[in-house]
Amino acid sequence: MAYGLVYHYFDSKEDMLDTLFTERWQLLLDTIVVIDEGEGSARDKLHRVASFIIDSYRHEPELMKVIIVEVTRAANSFGRAHLDKIDEAYALIAGIVESARDDGHFKADISAQFAAMCFYGAIEQLLTAWIFDLMPHEDDDYERAKALVVETICGGLEAAGADAPAISR
Repeated sequence: MAYGLVYHYFDSKEDMLDTLFTERWQLLLDTIVVIDEGEGSARDKLHRVASFIIDSYRHEPELMKVIIVEVTRAANSFGRAHLDKIDEAYALIAGIVESARDDGHFKADISAQFAAMCFYGAIEQLLTAWIFDLMPHEDDDYERAKALVVETICGGLEAAGADAPAISR
């Protein structure tokens, strides 16, 4: 596509980034809602959320790079303009955690909001490491990362005696 053609559809780089972020982030929000409405434990649901985000990077790394580097990390400018949408994702993830807290599977003394920030933050750091080639990212690395993020976060959240599957090391 010719460079000038971009400005036929968008008024500015910020307008293009805004559209890109809004459309992709809404897809994430809609996916989290569907996952949460489905069957399964909180651990299963968080694994599906992690899988969606990691697979989004796996299949569209350049697009996800723009979203991670240009949008969500630009806290003083573009990211701040979308903070309500970013916070909505944290709230949806926190809702999954809260349900597990309510039924006794997750510890009550760790806030759902804190857990959601840690969960998403861990995934975002993985994506950043892959973006900058700091970690290997072959197909089996992606699959292992999904399991490790969920184990790391859920393992710390699960109440004593809660069923937690073992993870291969």
